[in-house]
Amino acid sequence: MRAVRSTWRRRAAALGATALVAAAPVLAIGPAQAQQPTVLRVALVQSIDHLNPFTASFASTAMIGRISWEFLTLPSAEDNLPTPGLAETWTPSPDGLTWTFKIREAKWSDGTPLTAKDAAFTFNRMMSDPAAREANGTFVEQFQTVTATDDRTLTVTLKKPQASMTALDVPIVPEHIWSGVTDMASPETDTVAKVGVGSGPFTITEYQTNQLVRMKANPNYWRGAPKVDELQFVKFDNADAAVNALKNGEVDLINRLTSTQFDALNGQPGITTNKAVGRRYDELLINPGAQNFDRQPIGDGHPALKDVRVRKAIARAIDPATIIDKVLGGYGEAPGGIVPPMFKTYHYAPGPAEKYTFDLAAANAALDQAGYPKGPDGIRVAPDGRKLEFRFTGHATRDYDQRVVKYVAGWLGEIGIKITEVLVSDNEVDESTSAGNYDLALSGWGTNPDPDYILAKQTCSVLPATAGSTSSNAFFCDAEYDRLYALQAAEPDIAKRAEYAKQAQARYYDQVPSVVLDYKSALEAYRSDKFSGLTRQPVSGGALMEQSGYWSFYGAVPAGEDAAAAGDSGGLPTVAWIAIGAGAVILVVLIGVVVSRRGKSAGSADDKE
Repeated sequence: MRAVRSTWRRRAAALGATALVAAAPVLAIGPAQAQQPTVLRVALVQSIDHLNPFTASFASTAMIGRISWEFLTLPSAEDNLPTPGLAETWTPSPDGLTWTFKIREAKWSDGTPLTAKDAAFTFNRMMSDPAAREANGTFVEQFQTVTATDDRTLTVTLKKPQASMTALDVPIVPEHIWSGVTDMASPETDTVAKVGVGSGPFTITEYQTNQLVRMKANPNYWRGAPKVDELQFVKFDNADAAVNALKNGEVDLINRLTSTQFDALNGQPGITTNKAVGRRYDELLINPGAQNFDRQPIGDGHPALKDVRVRKAIARAIDPATIIDKVLGGYGEAPGGIVPPMFKTYHYAPGPAEKYTFDLAAANAALDQAGYPKGPDGIRVAPDGRKLEFRFTGHATRDYDQRVVKYVAGWLGEIGIKITEVLVSDNEVDESTSAGNYDLALSGWGTNPDPDYILAKQTCSVLPATAGSTSSNAFFCDAEYDRLYALQAAEPDIAKRAEYAKQAQARYYDQVPSVVLDYKSALEAYRSDKFSGLTRQPVSGGALMEQSGYWSFYGAVPAGEDAAAAGDSGGLPTVAWIAIGAGAVILVVLIGVVVSRRGKSAGSADDKE
């Protein structure tokens, strides 16, 4: 019989109050001897950039990082509201400038006690080391000091109020492992010696570069050890190969299916499909004139794309409805702002007067009026005499990119813009776009319930110190956008904050550093003849992979074994319920500021998370 744990968790109230939740003790019964390890094999069709949690930004590695290192708080499986992680409780001061987190009693996977000092080390390293801010640096921009007053108490003082304090999706790392790292950007930080000690449900035991990540169940995990002994993330060159592996029983879980693959897997014996609401968006990057933090030009983007009139004409020449229908097979939603409609509180939908409606005649007329006439060969010419010939960079491994490039090239050809296809590997896409060496490129981001992270990625503050060092490829820098971003970031009232967030997105939409093409559905499949209990997030219509948490992997059990599907237990696997009596303590304190927030993510359909 496996370990039994009590799923004590209670969620914080979202409006006007914070729930201070003290965890009930984990009750375990000695595990029986397993006959052989239970291994859940997960297919990856996206490259792995870094395992180092300070620098990992691809969706694949952000997912692995969430499993390996617990956050202070994380979005719940039920509804994405903040729930305790390493922090049992969190309390802001009346002015919102001081936050006190009570850290739970826990151990790292190597048995070393986990304390508030580890959290303080993580945040202070991000505050002092630019390389350590690569993946999640926007979270600490308003941090003034972070101190561990004792082993259980973490205090964060802010320069100004920060609305995302219950959505700090920052992996907390062990100080005794990472304090000796002098170069956070070194590839050596991806080795198991560095990344193999964690606090999450599974820890990394093996890494074969861009091929395999092997993880084992963490016996010291504070919620209790998972029922799956091992996770394996296996990289495939393309989705077709991964689908064949699923059919053959060589892998157990796959995502990023095309509509054709998804439809073909429906009804297959032993396989269950999952169509989930999407928290991702696909976008067409339009290089607006890449620059570094000192506002010096970088990269080799076409100068005509600095003209917002050209970017707006391109937006009018793209038909998202065709992309959703023909490329996504109808599994997607029409675009608007950079916060998907899944998170409706903060989603921006342009009105009829603002929306870029597909209209090739209007796009042609706009370019004529802007002074870009067509030459004898039908290709438009800029005032400086340079033809509007743009490179279009995409992922060679993705069916989506291969098909979208064709459609967009055809549409832009109709308005006198010549396209050269540049379909390369995931890493090459990331390298070229991060350095500003592109004209047009396909990308995308995974977002989380709190809008701050994705909005922050479009601010001037994330422009790179040097070419290639940024995790935001749009190179957008706009004073009005930054003003609106700052207002939403500091606003504790949800309704007012939502309005600022929508206004910021409207400004981004108007300036067109990228065009959101679609909010695609997450299409997944798994071997239900081998595993059950894979909890969705949110439980109503949510995804199994690339979650804002780790509920699916933690909830997985061998097929036929009991597991709590989700419900009020938060998706935690449960073999039996055991009365704990006075062991569970719930303390609710009303305060004068809203602190239970809908939480972030960090990624590019190169892909950033």
